[in-house]
Amino acid sequence: MRRHLPRSLTSLGVTALLAALATAAPAHAQETAGHTLPADTRFYVDPNSDAAKQAATDLKHHNLADAATMAEVASWPEAQWFTDGTPAQVEDRTRSLVRRADRTGTVPVLVAYNIPLRDCSQYSAGGAQSDADYQAWIAGLARGIGRSRALIVLEPDALANLPSDCSADSDPTGTLTAGRIADLNYAVDALEKQPNTTVYLDAGNSHWQSVGAIAQRLLQAGVERAQGFSLNVSNYFSTDLLDHYGTWVSSCLWFAGKGPDWARGHADWCAGQYYSAAAPNDGQAGNSVNADDPSTWHWTDLWFQQNVGTPPADELAHFVVDTSRNGQGAWTPPAGKYTGDPQTWCNAPGRGIGNRPTADTGTPLADAYLWVKTVGQSDGQCNRSIPGGTVDPEYGIVDPPAGAWWPEQALTLARNADPALTFARPGRAPSR
Repeated sequence: MRRHLPRSLTSLGVTALLAALATAAPAHAQETAGHTLPADTRFYVDPNSDAAKQAATDLKHHNLADAATMAEVASWPEAQWFTDGTPAQVEDRTRSLVRRADRTGTVPVLVAYNIPLRDCSQYSAGGAQSDADYQAWIAGLARGIGRSRALIVLEPDALANLPSDCSADSDPTGTLTAGRIADLNYAVDALEKQPNTTVYLDAGNSHWQSVGAIAQRLLQAGVERAQGFSLNVSNYFSTDLLDHYGTWVSSCLWFAGKGPDWARGHADWCAGQYYSAAAPNDGQAGNSVNADDPSTWHWTDLWFQQNVGTPPADELAHFVVDTSRNGQGAWTPPAGKYTGDPQTWCNAPGRGIGNRPTADTGTPLADAYLWVKTVGQSDGQCNRSIPGGTVDPEYGIVDPPAGAWWPEQALTLARNADPALTFARPGRAPSR
């Protein structure tokens, strides 16, 4: 049911509406040195976000219920994506952002998304023209941050989807993949060198690479010199699944990177969401590991208990989870509807916003739940792999291009949020 607001709100501008939503927000964390992320950290809210602009448009047209919904979305912090530009341009844009955040006592979340051969030249194609160009761009990003506080999600999909993964003949000599790994190592070092920057290398999601495969790639890319890794960027898998998977990945990183001598370099030995040596694997129901059935994941838990134990807490990599669209979990297409790839990752219908952004997750290794993907931005023009098709059969339209604002999608995500979004009037704390 759509909720209507009091008539008095018709005279409020969006700025006042957003101010009302933020009235009961908690005090921000004190300044901290180094790379720590206190549980009471507040993240930067962009007053000119897509959601804020949509709220203004809805208010102008007296659509008060939608205006309130979008104002609630706009009151929560979202990541700022850096995807192109010259080194000088990205330096200027970054410096402007961190200064705005500094003035509000908050930490901005930045996404560096400019790796060469980005997205295997598909929906989000682009990126720097060469490894040298990319490293110069990263240097500009780092200079722009300077001594300001910042949290960086480094190159979504870059490790889970290496150049060698794009196609059978996409990187026959391995040169492109080696360049990718070198670029990420450079980026980790350049960004972590800044005294108040915290870096998370992207590691895909729980249903992409196996635990051991992504752990090996993270080690190659320098994760031991970063705070940790990020999960679920622009995807829909539930927070519980990602917390579980992330804890395994962290344990595997320790096992193969800092663990006993006999295990060093052997992330491939780690059990994961597709197989565990602890399971009978005798073909009986429940006796093997199934990525889509978390009730079977206890076999992988058992493997880690028997082979890894409890590593020192201060030697484990931490992670962050994108919860911008995972409130309803992943989308399962109707059985038999699609003969090809249904593109479950692409503008999945009926989804909702998940956990609100916070650094107080309650999960030991999860540093933060963040809205990394901008709520309401399209994933691209999905056709569910229908030959020659341009219309998305789930919506009956041609979807907006990747990164374009899609008001209807934004409202759907907000209305289906779990936990539910709550319009926070002055004196009442917003939902967390």
